[in-house]
This record gives sequence, C-alpha cells and structure tokens, in this order.
Amino acid sequence: MPELRHDPIQKRWVIIATERARRPSDFPPEPASPGGAGFCPFCEGNEDKTPPEIFAVRNSGGQADGPGWLIRVVSNKFPALRIEGDLDRAGVGMFDKMNGVGAHEVVIETPCHDQNLAGLPDAHVGQLIDVYRQRLNDLKRDPRFRYILIFKNYGVTAGASLAHPHTQLIATPVTPKTVAQELDAAREHYVQRERCLFCDVIRQETQSQDRIVYDDGQYVALAPFASRFPFEVFLAPRQHAHDFGDLSEGDGQGFARALREVLRRLKVTLNDPPYNFVLHTAPNTSTAPRRPGYWTTLPYDFHWHLEVIPRLTRVAGFEWGTGFYINPTPPEDAARFLREAVTG
Repeated sequence: MPELRHDPIQKRWVIIATERARRPSDFPPEPASPGGAGFCPFCEGNEDKTPPEIFAVRNSGGQADGPGWLIRVVSNKFPALRIEGDLDRAGVGMFDKMNGVGAHEVVIETPCHDQNLAGLPDAHVGQLIDVYRQRLNDLKRDPRFRYILIFKNYGVTAGASLAHPHTQLIATPVTPKTVAQELDAAREHYVQRERCLFCDVIRQETQSQDRIVYDDGQYVALAPFASRFPFEVFLAPRQHAHDFGDLSEGDGQGFARALREVLRRLKVTLNDPPYNFVLHTAPNTSTAPRRPGYWTTLPYDFHWHLEVIPRLTRVAGFEWGTGFYINPTPPEDAARFLREAVTG
C-alpha cells in the first residue's frame, strides 16, 4: 500500500510508492561524463583559460595562476549573478525587481581530471571543506548578500557541464525559498517547544535506526522519513550547530570523512550515479536593510546540514502541478542498501 509521508522541515507531502519499490539495480547507469576526453580549462597547466584565482591551496613554491595547486577557486566564466553594482530595488506595479547582483564562484577540487570527490583522500577532502568555509565567510562580509549556497552537480543528468571535479558557490541578495521554508519551520518549532527541529529529528532517527546510513558519533547520515527521491541522504552534525562558517578544523575533518563515506556508499550501491548536493546553512545576518529581531533565535533553532540527491528519477507533471514527489524506493530500504554497502 502506498504511503503519504509528511516532512516537518519543508512541510511537504511525499508519496512513497511501495508498490513500485525499486532496488539499486533497477536504475539505469549514468550516461558518459560531460566534456569527453577533450580540452579541459580546469586541468593543471590551463590556469590562463579561467578567470584569475580568488583563492587557492598550493604546494610549496607554487605561483598564483600557475601550476602547483591542490584546490583552486575562480569566478564562474558565465556567472548567474554579477558581483559589480548596487541592488537598486524597485517596484513595477504590483511586482518587484532588483539588479542581478551576487557572486558565482567555482571551486576546482583537484588538479586531477579523472578523480572524483568520493575517491579523494580524507585529508584532501578536509582541505576542500575548509575552502568552502573560508569562501562562505568571506562572501558573508558583503552586506548585499543574504545567502550563500554551496552546491555540486556531478554527472550529466545532475547538470554538470564539465567532467573535472568542481563545486560551485552562489551568493544571492535574497534568501532562497527552500531555505526560507526551513528557517520558518525551525523558528516555529523552537517557539513552540524551545528545541531545535533538526535535533529532534536526528534524536528520533538515531533511536529508531531504521533510516540511518552512517553514524560515527560526530556526524550522522540518514534517509529522510519523507524522502523526495530514491536514496536521498541527509547529513548533519549530531551536535547542534547553526552556521557552517563556524566549523572548527577538527569538525571539518570529521565532516570530510562523513561526506566521503556517504558518496562512496552511493557510488558502490548505485554504480556511480549522477547526484547533486546542496549545503543549507544559516543566512547572512549582517545584511542591510534587515528586519529587526527576525533572526533572534537563529543560533538555537537552525541546524546546518547537507542534502545529497542522486538523480535516478525525473520530476514530471504531477510533481510540478502539486508540489508532491513520488519516491519508488522506501527510505528504509535505501538506508539498508547504503548501510550494507562495502566500500573497501
């Protein structure tokens, strides 16, 4: 019998189509990676083919905008938003508009074209996590930016236009709708119960164990009760923390191990599927103008987390028309497959 499940964080309903239950082997493999074997502007030695470096982790003796780097951050050559200019908010009748001001950066994760995040050493992934943290905090110093989203597209189906391992950051002058809904749900839960909604979910899931994928005592990965997509994974610190930018070096290394383990389990279980991951963290509270008192409880009610979404099914008319999602793999089954995966 299919089930309708409610997500208390996003306040949406999901249909778990148990009668369509699909195992990992039921999903077709990902098509060839984008870009093929041709020229790649992200490879070491092609630094002059990208915009100038914003930030880099280098080997000793390496020169800016030259070889010898381990991780490199550049502006996106075709940015969704431009960093120059003022917002110039204006009304257009009953509508509103502003200039497309923001920031769009690319984090080139490794000089190795054929490597991927799941296969990088823990120490390198730890350095990458620290780069995310540093870039997030730097962009939050700009009072025009209300939110900074860190996300990754892996594989053609997930939207990757280049095969070379990379992550993207986009700073926006508004808080994205999905994040705003989470913030509202978290604040409402805290006002009613004086507890973090995410902590309550994590506590309940770790007690039941039905949907746990990975748990090392510091970070926990789970298949959400109302998973929108097959093998969706929610990864978060067990200890309450609202801002990814506050991550310590030790916590960053722990998060790197947890993220790599989740990606390795997905790779083994689903034959290296395309996926997106998105990091949801606290918005920038130093923007101007801002609503007085709006973020008073933010350090207590929000909990940063990362969502990993394998791109195994397509969103079609029913989903677009209703806001519901149909998931053919019960999260309990997905968690069991991932939990039992042998990653070596």
